Amino acid sequence: MTGMRFVRVNRRAFLSSVAACAFAGATFVPLAARAQQLAGDDQAEWRQSYETSDRVSIGRESTPTLSPATVEATERAIEQYQSLVARGGWNVVPGGADLKIGSKSKAVQALRQRLIASSDLDSVAGMGPVFDSFVDAAVKRFQVRHGLDATGEINDATLAELNVSADARLQQLQTNLVRLRAYSGDLGDRFVMVNIPAAAVETVEGGVVHSHHNAGVGRIDRQSPIMQTKATEINFNPFWTVPPSLIKKDLIPKMQADASYLTDEKIRVFNKEGQEVSPSSINWNSDEATHYKYRQDQGADLNSLGFVRINIPNPYGVYMHDTPSKGIFGDDFRFVSSGCVRVQDVRDYVAWLLEDNPGWGRDQIDDVIRSGDRVDVKLTKPVNVYWVYITAWATPDGIVQFRPDVYQRDGAGPGPLASDVPAQPLALPQD
Repeated sequence: MTGMRFVRVNRRAFLSSVAACAFAGATFVPLAARAQQLAGDDQAEWRQSYETSDRVSIGRESTPTLSPATVEATERAIEQYQSLVARGGWNVVPGGADLKIGSKSKAVQALRQRLIASSDLDSVAGMGPVFDSFVDAAVKRFQVRHGLDATGEINDATLAELNVSADARLQQLQTNLVRLRAYSGDLGDRFVMVNIPAAAVETVEGGVVHSHHNAGVGRIDRQSPIMQTKATEINFNPFWTVPPSLIKKDLIPKMQADASYLTDEKIRVFNKEGQEVSPSSINWNSDEATHYKYRQDQGADLNSLGFVRINIPNPYGVYMHDTPSKGIFGDDFRFVSSGCVRVQDVRDYVAWLLEDNPGWGRDQIDDVIRSGDRVDVKLTKPVNVYWVYITAWATPDGIVQFRPDVYQRDGAGPGPLASDVPAQPLALPQD
């Protein structure tokens, strides 16, 4: 929902600035693993063949994040972390060292110890000082579990995640278990989940994840709301109308700095009678600009909404949409919008939403987008949509996932904020 060329917050900078206040302590690593319990030992482990890097790959999960199975897996993970914390947690990995494949130092030994503690590295790999392929694979596994690009190198963001304490991770799991339980009931046979901290979208059908999509969500100062709603309508080739809140926050300052901004961005100005007016006729140093409507021309190469907008009625004025800025979907830190959610592979997502609309398969969707014509389609069967805030969860195969508490909602203790937990039973808006 942006389109205003905002400065993007770097995840590395964010982690550095909030690590101290987000959690008490600073050592970090989860017990994530394809886990089987070892007899006589309550720390999970995952088996490695040590033959290819695929040994640490974490595939797309078919179990919905919002499901009883995830609740049960998270409960087991909490028990594992309680045991780990009771044993003293894990060590800190020192900064400043060159930690990548081929390097050799005592810091590598500390890294090995840390990865073994979280079951990302099997103890049979040993405690040698060389950053070998075993460590490289374990680091990649760790990075995937924390929503980071799997480079195998210990960059600032990875180091910050490594050095969050086991106790802090336990508290994070406990906080999120309450949230997960609140969503473990009947959410509908077909539903969409947007996990804001993960900047990710799941479509779920018949209790199984149908598709995964990376997403761009609200910036820290313009947060995406936690809510329950329904997808009701698809707008193809939409105009983008600048929301009133952004006129003051973004558009006026942009015009004060650059008088050609609206023209360059193909944003037209209309008065209350619907007549187009020239930007140069407006006094941008007063509140006069707030009395006009601003609409960006169609076209995915310039329109902030790209080719598609998905309407989800709600009191916050937000929605889901395409974006011309596809590069954001490859970033670790995708908190870039003014509250709306940008969806990767939006055509596949829309095709799934329109599954019950006759005549709206993928070919028809491609055709209408290609035409450039504005077309609005109401869903024959509205689909339940849940925007949630889940920063820690486990899957039935023993993988424990963590994401940054970007909106600072986890708090210092195990209890979640009341606003994070929906009333029971879930009350979805009527069609």
